[in-house]
Amino acid sequence: MKKFLVLYHAPSDAFEQMQKATPEQQQAGMKAWMAWGDKAKSSIVDMGAPLGKGQKVTPAGASDKTNDLGGYSLMQAESKEALVKTLDGHPHFMMPDGWIEIVEVMPLPGM
Repeated sequence: MKKFLVLYHAPSDAFEQMQKATPEQQQAGMKAWMAWGDKAKSSIVDMGAPLGKGQKVTPAGASDKTNDLGGYSLMQAESKEALVKTLDGHPHFMMPDGWIEIVEVMPLPGM
């Protein structure tokens, strides 16, 4: 099985709107995530977590960085195509303009 980093993207205003959700809306969102997680459990290596604001670090120092990343998961599948099928109906797609990026985690040579 191949491993993939799954990155959840959306415009910053969509994430801000999510943070203003009522407790009932938050609970409904978590219920959708847990239902999807149960359906996809054979592919999930690490369910992941939400991500905070980023920092850009260079030899000259660090500075705040705006990005459209809201969270991540680590998943496994035989191929990217198989993982795309697993992501069908993912609750992240309920976010306005939300999209998911999948990146294969490459094995280290000789390890």
